[in-house]
Amino acid sequence: MSKFDVVIIGGGPGGAKAARVLADGGASVAIVESAHWGGVCLNCGCIPTKMLLGATAPQGLLHGLERQRVAKGTIEVDYDALQKRIQRFTRGSAQALTKGLEQAGVALFNGHARCTGAHHVEVLADDGTVSATLEARRIILAAGSRSAAFPGLRPDNDAILDSTALLAIPAVPASLIVVGAGAIGLEMADFFNAMGTKVTVVEAAPHIAPTEDADIAAEMQKLFGKKGITCISGVKAASLLTRGDQAVLTLEDGRELFAEKALVAVGRVPNTENLGAEKADCGLNPRGFVSVNEYLMASPTVYAIGDVNGQTLLAHAAEHQGTYVARHILEMEQAPYNSGPVPSCVYGSLEIMRVGITERQALAEGGEIGVSSAQLMTNAIAQAGGDACGFVKVVWQNGKVAGIAALGHGVSHLVTVAQLLLLGQYCGERLHHFMFAHPTLDEILHTALEAPPKKIG
Repeated sequence: MSKFDVVIIGGGPGGAKAARVLADGGASVAIVESAHWGGVCLNCGCIPTKMLLGATAPQGLLHGLERQRVAKGTIEVDYDALQKRIQRFTRGSAQALTKGLEQAGVALFNGHARCTGAHHVEVLADDGTVSATLEARRIILAAGSRSAAFPGLRPDNDAILDSTALLAIPAVPASLIVVGAGAIGLEMADFFNAMGTKVTVVEAAPHIAPTEDADIAAEMQKLFGKKGITCISGVKAASLLTRGDQAVLTLEDGRELFAEKALVAVGRVPNTENLGAEKADCGLNPRGFVSVNEYLMASPTVYAIGDVNGQTLLAHAAEHQGTYVARHILEMEQAPYNSGPVPSCVYGSLEIMRVGITERQALAEGGEIGVSSAQLMTNAIAQAGGDACGFVKVVWQNGKVAGIAALGHGVSHLVTVAQLLLLGQYCGERLHHFMFAHPTLDEILHTALEAPPKKIG
């Protein structure tokens, strides 16, 4: 049996970050990964999708300039070469990650890990035999999540795929149905539309991007339509199956949709099966996520971070939680965990950025609520790129910035400045302290913040 100060289950963003901070703080650390070092984000999530979208981005810029009648031409993406580039990059990044952890003194184990007690973890080989037994003062669960599936909406790896399988598809399909219009569904729809695929997006909620501000989501749906993407919202999927050589989606209203391939993107579920959480005195909530307290502790000896605790299913949130937990174990942090305003983005030729609360959330919380906004067409940099569709929306609560959201080309680049504005609790009287460079896309935030708020509610 090998003994460590901390054993981490999961080598994704949260687990790797916690391991590095703990090792730098002098703790002995072991980390166990069952599949791919770097987790979903690096191997079949955030990074591969952004590389796909990066390859089609020049097409969007060209189309914008063509509309302005200042450029013309064609851009063709070599899909095979793009897939090979993604594989090289993710493989190299995973190797760099493991090398960095080893150089920091972290012990790496490959295999499926499960808790066998409050201080013990078994590592299982592919054949199910125990390859290592680890003992630790503290255990961190960072096992991540996977694509959700429901009865009647299950990938079959034929015509019906999850996001991991679609990312690795060997050829661009002629047509694609996307079930679920969250970040994953929207980004994949945007990429394949740019590649010439006929795309139909189906969302059970009243509009696509259902977790975003209602005004942002409504405009996104309208602009997707202008791109040639069919959006069907407010209706549930009854069944999805492979019939012959195509996917057939039946909606609850009786309509049938047909496509060469279908993507099931209806959320995420935690990897808590066979984790042994109950043997480490950890509880699971009704959705299967590990329950944690204000210190991200699932029991007196076990922490849970990232997707597995269900608080915020984003890679940067997992890293933030990993840093906090590592510092808490090292007794460098005593206060309860506070994420602050969590930034989020949806990427593509049209992007969504959001930090803080939406108008709907502000009205639910109460207080004096106002909204100000600015159109991207008023920004010189947005105009220079040829695509100035979209806007920025600011939610004010009791005179302070409570939420900032944006829709448009390149607005993901605004997210960190927006987060700093929220963290600084800027009000109208203090904005003159914040200097915005000119000309930049960031200035659209200034324009929206200076606009007189319209009281709502």
